[in-house]
Amino acid sequence: MLRAVRFCLMIEGQEGVTWDRWLALATTAERLGFEALFRSDHYFSAQGVGGRGSTDAWTLLGALAARTDRLRLGTLVSPVTFRLPGLVAKAAATVDQISGGRVEIGLGAGWWTEEHRQFGFPFPPTPERFAMLEEQLEIVHRLLTEDRFSFAGTHYTLEEAEFLPKPVQRPHPPIVVGGKTVGPWMQRLIGRWADEFNTVGGTPDQVRGRFGRARDGVVAAGRDPSSLVTSLMTWCFVAPTEREYVAMLERARALDPTAGPLDAYRSDIEADCIVGTPERAVERLGRYAEAGVQRIMLNHELYDDLDMLELLASQVFPMVG
Repeated sequence: MLRAVRFCLMIEGQEGVTWDRWLALATTAERLGFEALFRSDHYFSAQGVGGRGSTDAWTLLGALAARTDRLRLGTLVSPVTFRLPGLVAKAAATVDQISGGRVEIGLGAGWWTEEHRQFGFPFPPTPERFAMLEEQLEIVHRLLTEDRFSFAGTHYTLEEAEFLPKPVQRPHPPIVVGGKTVGPWMQRLIGRWADEFNTVGGTPDQVRGRFGRARDGVVAAGRDPSSLVTSLMTWCFVAPTEREYVAMLERARALDPTAGPLDAYRSDIEADCIVGTPERAVERLGRYAEAGVQRIMLNHELYDDLDMLELLASQVFPMVG
């Protein structure tokens, strides 16, 4: 038995996932023992493909909260450009109330220029968006934990905000901060506000290094580094046989207009994703577990394929944790 890893499902909601599909994914994930279901928070296909729709992330999570019993629910991640921090806190607290204490809050700076242009969201330069993220993290955290809260920042001002009702989870729902680069600024944010640091992709050695730098930020903030949950989001293509696995890759490649030849696409996917047969998946998950991955968000691109979730639950998860 390898070191235990907690498994979550991650779905790119902007790629045409309907309500019926969401409900099937959530109820299947709950039945199979996934710890959580995370969704992206986008309004336009991140692959740049027209004709694909997206439900609103927080509205959708509220609906799923009312239709599930144990599954944790969260965003990975909500851009600060979409909502004022008071709205983020209110949405999260509402879903936490509906779910009985199962929500998680992922916040990020935003990156997809096209969706901002299409829907009229301001898209400030990168340094300004990161400054907005820093202020939003503090505001959301303090609204969820303090009786009354005032704030005067560069981007947001709140005057004697009485935030009620509070979320079910105390002191507050977990706040997830993520990134690939963990420099001094990110270390400071993680140290002050993050309950969990999530990174995207990377080899086990790369992931181990990011986790180490994230924990250094927690230590610098005077917190216990073991209090920080360390997680990875990566894509997952697992099938009973190699032939079926390759067929999955061919289908996924056909959905992405930017994908090149199959051999190059496969090489890129296999560099740091959970792929192949169950045996191959277990081996790679074990390497990530040794690198310090406590939770893994498995990005299921072919979201209408519930059979892969069944396969993971029956032949992969029991061998990892």
